[in-house]
Amino acid sequence: MHIRGDHAELVVGGRLDVRSAADARTVLHAAVDSGDGDLVLDLAELDSWDATGLGVIMGAHRRAGRCGRRLVLREVPPQMQRLLVATRLHRILAIETTAPGGGSPAAPGATRASRSRSAQPSILAKP
Repeated sequence: MHIRGDHAELVVGGRLDVRSAADARTVLHAAVDSGDGDLVLDLAELDSWDATGLGVIMGAHRRAGRCGRRLVLREVPPQMQRLLVATRLHRILAIETTAPGGGSPAAPGATRASRSRSAQPSILAKP
């Protein structure tokens, strides 16, 4: 697992699992504590995550909320997006969707806010 970036945007790659959870938690908490505004996690390079890795993401989400920030997930791989839908965490986490065809992010209003129930995740759309 690798994480690179700063207190505003981090790129997470590799496997986020029980073996890498402690290191990931340390990096994410430091990024949350040292910045302000949205903290974007770009997950395009993430190969997989397990329950422990998902717990690290949720812990960072809660910590960001306590610090007056918002954790935003960007470029969530399809298999992980399905897991977020299955666990209903897509209703809690802010997930930035991309425009159809995989181009640049959709319109600014397309970033789903926490607890939004009106927008459906883009993963449910069949090509």
